[in-house]
Amino acid sequence: MDQRTAQIERNTLETQIKVNINLDGTGLSSFATGVPFLEHMLDQIARHGLIDIEVVAKGDLEIDAHHTVEDVGITLGQAFALALGDKRGIVRYGHAYIPLDEALSRVVVDFSGRPGLVYGVKFPRSTIGSFDVDLFREFFQGFVNHAGVTLHIDNLKGTNAHHVAETIFKAMGRALRMAVALDPRMAGMMPSTKGSL
Repeated sequence: MDQRTAQIERNTLETQIKVNINLDGTGLSSFATGVPFLEHMLDQIARHGLIDIEVVAKGDLEIDAHHTVEDVGITLGQAFALALGDKRGIVRYGHAYIPLDEALSRVVVDFSGRPGLVYGVKFPRSTIGSFDVDLFREFFQGFVNHAGVTLHIDNLKGTNAHHVAETIFKAMGRALRMAVALDPRMAGMMPSTKGSL
């Protein structure tokens, strides 16, 4: 089986981003984005997804973190699409429920080739430290659009905003780990009756 890795570089007037991923990694991560809470969340995806992720981003943080967070999502989505190729032999679907103390979130993903985000998250406050929680939706929308996935994210319980965010990203890691795994019973077959994804 070919190594399932990708390197993507995306440059705009607002951001310059480099992403490296290895879908068959061990959860190693390295981040330099200037947005520490985003890095903490990306580390959850890497660690719980067993996906090696490296992100270097330079953005217009003097304005705010919006462009950087959204564009990291876009570039990470592009990397997943490239690393998966035609998606033959993968499980395709993934899901996870993750608790953290009082918080509980569910993430369900389908590498369908059809971008779609259903985002059922209402944070108990608008910021976590200096991080604007509205940016999480922008991150996931960017990822969905460029990875070509259907993604349902639901926070079911939670009163601590940090816990809510962490359960979402841990569940995202677990769901991705399940979905991109190679299914030995598929043996290189396309996981779709249409013949392509």
